[in-house]
Amino acid sequence: MRSRHIHRPLACSGQLAVFKPWIGCLLLALTGCAQQNQAQQAIRPVNVVRITSQETNNDRPYPGEVRPRYETVLSFRVAGKVVFRSVEIGDKVEKGQILARLDPSDYRLAKQNLEAQLIAAKAEREYSRDDLDRYRELYAENTVSQPELDRRETLYIGAEQKVGALEAQLGQIGNQLAYTDLQADRDGVVTGLEVETGQVLAAGQPIIKIAQLEEKEIPIDIPEQRLADIGLQQEVSVSLWAGGDRRFKARIREIAAAADPFSRTYRAKVTLLEGQEDARFGMTATVWIPANTADHPGVPLSAVFTPQNRPGQTCVWLIDEHSATVKATPIQIIATLPEQRLAVSGLTAGQLVVSAGSNRLREGQTVRIPQPFRPSMDGDGAASGGASL
Repeated sequence: MRSRHIHRPLACSGQLAVFKPWIGCLLLALTGCAQQNQAQQAIRPVNVVRITSQETNNDRPYPGEVRPRYETVLSFRVAGKVVFRSVEIGDKVEKGQILARLDPSDYRLAKQNLEAQLIAAKAEREYSRDDLDRYRELYAENTVSQPELDRRETLYIGAEQKVGALEAQLGQIGNQLAYTDLQADRDGVVTGLEVETGQVLAAGQPIIKIAQLEEKEIPIDIPEQRLADIGLQQEVSVSLWAGGDRRFKARIREIAAAADPFSRTYRAKVTLLEGQEDARFGMTATVWIPANTADHPGVPLSAVFTPQNRPGQTCVWLIDEHSATVKATPIQIIATLPEQRLAVSGLTAGQLVVSAGSNRLREGQTVRIPQPFRPSMDGDGAASGGASL
């Protein structure tokens, strides 16, 4: 019984001795795979962008709205009740076209009254003139006295002046009767309407607004620190929100002499030189004014980050194209650019920076550069990249 118990352990020990070399090889293989996986995980793929001098765009955007340069508010010059209106908002009108009409009954009656008074005054003037002629003959014959002749002359002068006054009143009431028709004083389009048929209006009450179509402008507000970037008659460009990236030529027509007391900005008016058909009143527009600043390279907003150990420093990951490693490079933001970009200093043209994934990198880490940006050897032995942003 004892020999049996001793024999079995010896047999198991022999079997373990046979499998020991295989177990060692298996452990070595597993260790190599783990190390290879760690090396592969250490190389992180990133999006990159190459800095070029053509990236910089110093045009500064200023939002605005398309408006007419000439916009007139029309109103009746007399009071009355509206009996007719021929236009709606958005209608195009021509000069002389009747837009609305007041009830002319009272003005016609007043005109008839003055016409009757004028006829009577003219008859009285004729009688006074004939009477004066008779008294002049009698005075020549020494039949009447000088004071009597003077009285007849005074009566004639009063009658003549009465006729003149009534003619003036008749002309005035004639104008008032004509004012009951509201006419367009220019070609344009109706942009405002505040009158309805049957409404009783006071003289001078605004009712219809007409804008000219020939000249359109965009008012913008300029901050006082940017006022040095613009000047009168300076050529700028304008883009419409509805027109995409297309830009139209424009010119700064007017700059306010004083700042707005609330916003502390200066109102400038930009006249469109082209695109009159595309720019409709009320459209959202952007005026692009070149800034008088030095050129700086532009980088995407996603490429900029702040290190945790340097909270006050702004950096980008600069890529060494030969070793495919990254290095945090400090930069300074100069200005904002269109399409979520920033104008910065501290970089030069031709450098390659990480444009996405910067928050997951660490100093000196190896990255995988996309194929178009990988350096290749040209005929002179110099490294050259692929595409650039």
